[in-house]
Amino acid sequence: MTVKILLALVYLVVVFSLAYKAWKKTKEASDYLLAGQTMSPWVMAMSYGAVFISTAAIIGFGGAAGLFGFPLLWLAFLNIFVGVFIAMVVFGKRTRRMGLALDAHTFPELLGRRYQSRFVQGFAGLIIFFFIPVYAAAVLIGVCRMIEASAMEILVQNFGLPPDPALSTMVFDVALFGFSLILALYVVSGGLRAVMYTDAFQGTLMLVIMIFLLFFTYAKLGGPGEAHRTLAGLAEYVPAHFQKSGMIGWTQGLRPGSPLWMIVYTTLIYGVGLGVLAQPQLAVRFMRVKSDRELNRAVLYGGVFVLVMTGTAFVVGALSNAVFFKEFGMIPVSGLVAGLKDALGLYVQKTDSGLVTPAISLVMGRGNADAVIPTYVEKIMPDWFAVLFLLGMLAAAVSTLTAQYHVGGISLGRDFYEMSLSRKGGREITVTRIGVALTIVFTLLWGYALPTGVVAVATAFFFGLCAAVFLPAYFLGLYWKGMTRAGAVWSMIGGFAVSFFFLLFVHGKEASAVKLCRFFSGQDTLVAGTSWQILEVVDPNLIALPVSLILGLVISLITAKPPQEHVELCWKNI
Repeated sequence: MTVKILLALVYLVVVFSLAYKAWKKTKEASDYLLAGQTMSPWVMAMSYGAVFISTAAIIGFGGAAGLFGFPLLWLAFLNIFVGVFIAMVVFGKRTRRMGLALDAHTFPELLGRRYQSRFVQGFAGLIIFFFIPVYAAAVLIGVCRMIEASAMEILVQNFGLPPDPALSTMVFDVALFGFSLILALYVVSGGLRAVMYTDAFQGTLMLVIMIFLLFFTYAKLGGPGEAHRTLAGLAEYVPAHFQKSGMIGWTQGLRPGSPLWMIVYTTLIYGVGLGVLAQPQLAVRFMRVKSDRELNRAVLYGGVFVLVMTGTAFVVGALSNAVFFKEFGMIPVSGLVAGLKDALGLYVQKTDSGLVTPAISLVMGRGNADAVIPTYVEKIMPDWFAVLFLLGMLAAAVSTLTAQYHVGGISLGRDFYEMSLSRKGGREITVTRIGVALTIVFTLLWGYALPTGVVAVATAFFFGLCAAVFLPAYFLGLYWKGMTRAGAVWSMIGGFAVSFFFLLFVHGKEASAVKLCRFFSGQDTLVAGTSWQILEVVDPNLIALPVSLILGLVISLITAKPPQEHVELCWKNI
């Protein structure tokens, strides 16, 4: 326990030292908003990667891989090809150049100035401010699950306390509040420079930790070949309701077109894989580097980083089933399996008389996929690594949350209040800091409100929403001189409206929970009991993104073109 405390103290000293260094250099608004546009390619790549790959990816999607297996590796491919290569080469260079020509400081400001529209900037700012706390809460929940698992291990092993669910819940609640308070202290003061300095340090720490986790897991199972054979052999234990929904095995994948296939490929893989291109907290980092050369170098650094982080999380998440089976005789099942509603976790023990609940809870909570990776680390990995992994998850959460808090705050303070409403007066940093503080508060409230096992889904929701609302206007604005203000407005509004219509009236999980569709129609969804019922498990943004793109193209073709002098200004550096 002493080692854990010492390592945690060293980590906090380094983080706050970097934040203090950034605070000393934060003298002007450009320092707070753009980190002075002086970041090296290594810092930029590590910052981008650390923000992109958060506890949502490692804890949330690692847990999802524990449920669904290797199909999640398609997301790792998209993360590298789309999230790094396409994002930096296709989007990054033009974003940097156009942002420089238009003197844009934020992602909504880039859109607003490209289309000469205060509405576009204000609407984008409000969308980000209202919905980024949901994504931030998913990240916050992820790291607090790790803190919960580590703290419970200490309380049980060192103080002899029973693994009481009520105590576990209290630890989680305290972690939510305490971690939010620590982050607030240096994000509000240091601005983006503090965010990027700490991101680079934390990204490097995360890289080393995940490499060790991957090699240790394979060694535990006798090497890659034996590990995959063991996992493939567990196919007979796939829960019956998972088999019915389309799951064949953790290495064998999912039946094409089945409900689980739709959920994994349209929500988790498609939504996140494409949504990364329109992430405001990532896009704004393209404006941080001095030239395209730094972006080209950042592609290599970022690609390796994302490959290690996502590849390790998804592979280890899936292989955790094989390790638990080998070490404890535990069979992976869902907490929703009939007759096992009182199971302590996602795993039950196989005996000669059948499946029974384990004597100890390998996964805290009932059916909580977010606890798979934390439990794996605490129960399987060496004690010293559990400390480092916890710090790595703190690093992952800090890097992502600080960026989310920062972009949420400036979306309200600068993009909506100051620029869209034209409320100026030399209080730019003050108003933005207030916006950051409000974003932190809303994130904390969502953290308490969201149910368990929601990290991957909440992340996919925000990524998909950003794709439907921003991606067509962003991409066409960078590459098509004929994209008009009206086209951008209708594209953004249409993407948002269609996304939420399907979310509230068609997509089964949200529609049945909100009950708005039942109030108007008397059934959970508009497609229930019809030949279109498969749409209940299709991600709303699979429909909303094409609609948004078509609206942007069609409206731009029939509306007045932007002034030629403005187009020339936008393309000045391109």
